[in-house]
Amino acid sequence: MRYKLSFILIFLLLFSSVDSFAQRTKRQRLEARRTQLQKDIVYINALLSNTKRKEKNLLVEVKDLDDKIKKRDELIKAISDESNELGNEIYLNQLDINKNKRELKALKDDYAQMILKSYKSKSQNSRLMFLLSSDNFFQAYKRFQYMKQYTNFRKKQGDEIIIKTDEIQTLVDSLKIKKEQKQKLLDNKKEEQSKIEKEKQSQESLLSQVKQKERKYIRQIQGFEKEQRRIDAQIDRIIKDAIAASNKKAGKATASSNFALTPEAKELASKFELNRGKLLWPVERGYISTRFGKQKHPVYKTTTIQSNGVRITTGKGSKARAIFNGTVLNILMMPGNKKAVLVQHGNYITVYKNLESVRVSVGEKVETKQELGTIFTDKISDKTILNFMLTKNSTPQNPANWILRR
Repeated sequence: MRYKLSFILIFLLLFSSVDSFAQRTKRQRLEARRTQLQKDIVYINALLSNTKRKEKNLLVEVKDLDDKIKKRDELIKAISDESNELGNEIYLNQLDINKNKRELKALKDDYAQMILKSYKSKSQNSRLMFLLSSDNFFQAYKRFQYMKQYTNFRKKQGDEIIIKTDEIQTLVDSLKIKKEQKQKLLDNKKEEQSKIEKEKQSQESLLSQVKQKERKYIRQIQGFEKEQRRIDAQIDRIIKDAIAASNKKAGKATASSNFALTPEAKELASKFELNRGKLLWPVERGYISTRFGKQKHPVYKTTTIQSNGVRITTGKGSKARAIFNGTVLNILMMPGNKKAVLVQHGNYITVYKNLESVRVSVGEKVETKQELGTIFTDKISDKTILNFMLTKNSTPQNPANWILRR
């Protein structure tokens, strides 16, 4: 029974330690996420404030504000999550303090009772008489050992009281720090909510102006989307032709929708898959300004847009870079003398659209982080946006699920 009880106590202690470690790790992740979002907001504000448009485009300005608001919403949620996690830690910390105080009181009560009994029953003379009244040497030795153990036990209990007192003080100090941290987070959240309200007011003001030129802007959106669909169709044809060529070379049916891979290409594709969620960003700095898939236009909610990749807004002069080792499959010429680079990673293709110049050639092997070209900057809006796509064979994937989360 005693061994069983000991085992249960050890298990509970280990479980408590693991649980505490998991909570710290979770809060560290939340803290890192909040810090990154704060950096993103500073970067977005700097990026957009430096944009000097040659022609006033209210639609672009509304979109910029929408990007800011979305990112600030993410930050507020991250702050709330971290604050809630801190609240859980504070609650558990307080429980630990209460538990330790009860244990300390019990230790002190036991110690006081032991001292009192010792005082009443055993003076220095009575201890000596206790030894001298022994019937033989062996009994005297056993009594001496008992007295020694009793003294050691008293010392041990005194030490335990000191250790437990120190533990409580450490927990109290920790609790105070956590409460201060939580208050700072709540203040930070309040400040961000105030900023987002101002940004929403500015956005509403711009939206009222945009409505006056609604037809013009809807035509712009439709024209842009039509052009994107045409380019995506070209990219799809290039990939399907490459799939057919790989199957023909391997002596397989050219009607297959999947690449026929060599052992080397299979290994590369496997490594690419293993890095899902950890792949390098295709730009050094930037933020996703248009997400993947079918979605409502950020300004005209009745208008639907389709994005087969993500659009990443970055700084003027930024370079597109390979997110993984691969081979340049093709370089596509786009309207306005812009270019798109397709890089093959086994049966995965990454596409880097809207490049002003290219630094690689078809068939060239590229390495992770290698610069592929300079991203085009629009002369009117002064926007530098990389359209980034990722496909498995010819099926579009959501790049946000593959690149490292920021």
